[in-house]
Amino acid sequence: MKLRYSFFLLPIIIVTTIRCNNGIDNKRDVFHMNISAGLTSLDPAFSKDQATMWCDNQIFNGLVQINEKLEVEPCIAKSWKISNDGLTYEFILRNDVYFHDDELFPNGKGRKVVASDFAYSFNRLIDSTVASTGGWLFNDKVDKNNPFEALNDSTFIIHLKVPFHPMLGMLSLQYCSVVPKEVVTHFGKDFRSHPVGTGPFKLVRWEENNVLILTKNENYFERDTSGIKLPYLKGVRVSFVADRGTEFLQFSQGKLDFITGLDVSYKDKLLSRTGELLPEWKDEIVFEKMPYLNTEYLGISMGKQPCEALKNKKVRQAINYAIDRKKMIAYLRNGIGVSAENGIIPKGVPCFDDILVRGYTYDVAKAKQLLIEAGYPNGKGIGELKIFSNPTYNDLITNISNELANIGITCKIENTPATFLREAMRKNEVEFFRASWIGDYPDGENYLALFYSKNGAPPNYTFYKNLEYDKLYEAAMKETDLDKTCELYHKMEQIIIEDAPVVPLFYDEVTRFIHKNVTGLKPNAMNLVILKEVKIN
Repeated sequence: MKLRYSFFLLPIIIVTTIRCNNGIDNKRDVFHMNISAGLTSLDPAFSKDQATMWCDNQIFNGLVQINEKLEVEPCIAKSWKISNDGLTYEFILRNDVYFHDDELFPNGKGRKVVASDFAYSFNRLIDSTVASTGGWLFNDKVDKNNPFEALNDSTFIIHLKVPFHPMLGMLSLQYCSVVPKEVVTHFGKDFRSHPVGTGPFKLVRWEENNVLILTKNENYFERDTSGIKLPYLKGVRVSFVADRGTEFLQFSQGKLDFITGLDVSYKDKLLSRTGELLPEWKDEIVFEKMPYLNTEYLGISMGKQPCEALKNKKVRQAINYAIDRKKMIAYLRNGIGVSAENGIIPKGVPCFDDILVRGYTYDVAKAKQLLIEAGYPNGKGIGELKIFSNPTYNDLITNISNELANIGITCKIENTPATFLREAMRKNEVEFFRASWIGDYPDGENYLALFYSKNGAPPNYTFYKNLEYDKLYEAAMKETDLDKTCELYHKMEQIIIEDAPVVPLFYDEVTRFIHKNVTGLKPNAMNLVILKEVKIN
């Protein structure tokens, strides 16, 4: 579990017709992507950011995968069973999955994937010498003496030391991709640029900060519903152009087929204030919008607190009531996002409930009354609050500052580079800050872990502690019935709403603009790029 900063300027993927002479022809069966954020590794053990996840998702597979409805589906594992006590996960593997061809295999032909490959891959994640950024998946969850077991070539077992019901969804992460020991051992740290997986595409060339070329894996094991082998595309070409204005210009000229995210430089050129596609585009492109597993929020430190006023629950509640979230979404985000009036778990995640979980709505009168009850009428005596953020969110934080001024609370915006702000949050050096939490896997536990007192920072950047909350969290982790789990989640959310260590702002949404000749690019709340079923007509 980790914090990721969800920038309003989401990275952009691009499809174009640029000629590619690297084993891939220039026909419309090549998907061209641009990743503006750049790429640092193709090793799934370091799949910590969206750029790496997008690329690794084409090259690698794991035991299971997530569909567009956030349901766990078979992948290399064709079936599984979980013991009644929730401690043992047993997976039965397919027998027709092979690693990509590579000279390190006998005769250069990719060998069959077996259970011991998963044991090696998962042990690698928790190996301190590897220092994988994905080690958190299994730390404190698996049996120390026997975490992973290959019973035979087709049976793989995970042994947990305590029940943890989100485990199955976590196994869909790119971190949990299977890798071949002989290739990883040979290249060592350079496996980052020599990846060998089982995915629908395999590496041809990677020139850092310039281009990434992938070609079709002719031996890929998945088929479509008609029995046709995937993928349909012959290849993928990825560029790394940072300028989003250039990207949009190419899109508007018809040279680019697909973009995702909403850059401030062009959002008004595509969408109305209400989030509708402008009429001039409707004959050319398809606009898709769906929930994204990200909650934007303001955090309030509950640890060492330099501001006496913020220790008062009623002041924190007043701040929650003072913000017009719906107006913020309309005017600053062109209707992209959902007002966060139902707790910290975002829309789209199982257990989200906008009926049973009621948060804060815009109510200036209520906010002012709470300040009176707290002993700070019209904000008198609170002093100047510092809101720590980074320049990317300046319009958002400025709007919030103006809203708080309406109830008498004066704010000063402290713009800090994201890396420095994150470190200050970790050390509990900031009292009031903007943050976001992107779910690594589709379970409400992702978000509720932010307030479990036994978690340090990250993820508990507010340093929140509530014994009742902790008991509910621990009970939920042992629960195997989804309805009962959701009931516990809802109780935990109501505690957080009442104590108000955070100010939920909005639940993010994925936006995709696709030219009508591109089909099969399914949207998903994880904002993964899944290319195996894409066609370009």
